[in-house]
Amino acid sequence: MDELVHSSRKVAKRTNDPERTMAGIMAVATKEFADKGLTGARIDAIADATHTSKRMIYYYYGSKEGLYLAVLEDAYRRIRATETELHLADLAPQDALKALVGFTFDHHHSNQDFIRLVMSENIQRGEYLAQSQLIQELNASVIQSIEALYKRGVKAGVFRKGLDPIDIHASISALTFFNVSNRYTFDLIFQRDGQTPKALAARRQSVVDMVLRFVSHAN
Repeated sequence: MDELVHSSRKVAKRTNDPERTMAGIMAVATKEFADKGLTGARIDAIADATHTSKRMIYYYYGSKEGLYLAVLEDAYRRIRATETELHLADLAPQDALKALVGFTFDHHHSNQDFIRLVMSENIQRGEYLAQSQLIQELNASVIQSIEALYKRGVKAGVFRKGLDPIDIHASISALTFFNVSNRYTFDLIFQRDGQTPKALAARRQSVVDMVLRFVSHAN
C-alpha cells in the first residue's frame, strides 16, 4: 500500500511539473528526430519514453511538426548560449578566433544529435527553420561576434582586409561539421579511425590552424 501511494505521488509530481515534463519530452524528441528525421520519428515512441501521452505532447507543442520545430530552436539556443560564455571580446583577436573554432569543433563532436538535426532539416530544404524567427535571431548573434573580432583583428593588423564574416562562419561550420556528418563514410573509405583522442586532437588543431591562416595576413 505504501509503495502504491509513493508511486502515485511520483506520477502526480511529474504531471504537475510542466517544465520538467517538457524538458523530458525535448530530450527524448531530440534523440528521436536526430536518429530518424522528421518523417521517421514517432510521437508514440516519444510519449512512451517520457511516460506521458500523445495528447500531452500535442497540448504542449500542437503537432509533430511543432515539436520538431521546438527541438530545432532548442538546439540552436543551446549552442548560441554556450558561445556567449567564451567572452570573445575579452580575448586578443587571434586568441578569440582560436577559441571560437575550437569550441565549435568540440561542441559538434560532443553534440552529434545537433549535426544530425541540421542534416535532417537540410533534407527538408529548411522548411521548418524558415518558420522560426527565433533561430534566425539566434544565428545573427554568432555573425555579430565574428564580425566584431574580425574588425578588431583588422584594426590590430593581424587579419587581412576584405573578408565576409558570414563566409568566415561558413568555413568554420564546414570544417567542424564534416568531422561528424561524414565520420562513418570517411573512416570506412580510408580505413582509419578518426574518432580516437589522438586523431580528434590532431584534426581539431588542423581546423583551428586552417581558419586562422585563412583570416590572417599571408606570411
